[in-house]
Amino acid sequence: MMSKQKVPSYMQGKGTRNKALIGDREIRYKCSLQNTIIDVLRSRPGWQEVYSDSDWDFYWCDREWLHQNYDTTFLQEHQKILHFRNHYELTRKNLMVKNLKRLKKQTERELGKAEGQSFDFFPTTYELPSEYHIFVEEFKRNPGLVWIMKPAAKSQGRGIFLFRRLKDITDWKKGEYQPLTDPNREVPETYVVQRYIENPYLIGGRKFDIRLYVLVVSYNPLKVWVYRGGFARFSSTRFSLDSIEDTYVHLTNVAVQKTAPDYDPDKGCKWSTQQLRQYLNARHGVDNVKKIFKGIDNIIIKSLQCPENNHQ
Repeated sequence: MMSKQKVPSYMQGKGTRNKALIGDREIRYKCSLQNTIIDVLRSRPGWQEVYSDSDWDFYWCDREWLHQNYDTTFLQEHQKILHFRNHYELTRKNLMVKNLKRLKKQTERELGKAEGQSFDFFPTTYELPSEYHIFVEEFKRNPGLVWIMKPAAKSQGRGIFLFRRLKDITDWKKGEYQPLTDPNREVPETYVVQRYIENPYLIGGRKFDIRLYVLVVSYNPLKVWVYRGGFARFSSTRFSLDSIEDTYVHLTNVAVQKTAPDYDPDKGCKWSTQQLRQYLNARHGVDNVKKIFKGIDNIIIKSLQCPENNHQ
């Protein structure tokens, strides 16, 4: 990922040539993927694809290469790759929550509990199976609440389900989540369990989430760009807690919603962030919406700060 200072020279053209340059030569890139990523890179005017292990300026590597080579490979100053070290500290749900909790405690210790309340943007969350007994204590203190289970390292809504009673997860817990008495037994998959938000803000009676893209160009100091062209993803069915098994009500993932019987592929279930802001401006006023999106910016910053020590 290119640093803020170098972007102009990287993208500088000579005369009428629309070519990205480093000094007097074109950008050389390497890519280990054969999908849309390589198609986009090949479409960049003037970018040159290379295949050697060292003769590149930008490398779109896969995670396996990163894990095997990051700590033993010396990168030249001009060379960039698409990941930071230990990026999974932020991208895995269980590790992100652990890091957020740690930074919240540190903030409370150094600046007081009032400042720690600025981290109250994520619901009560536990990691399973490691925190199962702690979760059970919390569950019993708040009977009747709805909880949501999410695999720590999956996407597209896979493996997510809601429940109200402990016995609803008895079968789930019995098998792979018993203590590992057999040393040859495979380590169980990690989940996070969160208190479900039972009164979400709805548009047209439907749940939605906001997908934003963030480019982190530096951790020391922290430099972040937020892409303006994000979008909101809507559920296809009106919100209700009467049917917590209905994924079309509770999950906004496109991979889930596009399988709904009444899904319209031409219309989809998305708004651009510009459409969303226009709607919110009309309902709540421009000043209030500015506060909302400033709050989102602060959440992004805190989320990036929480694993910061793990990137050094």
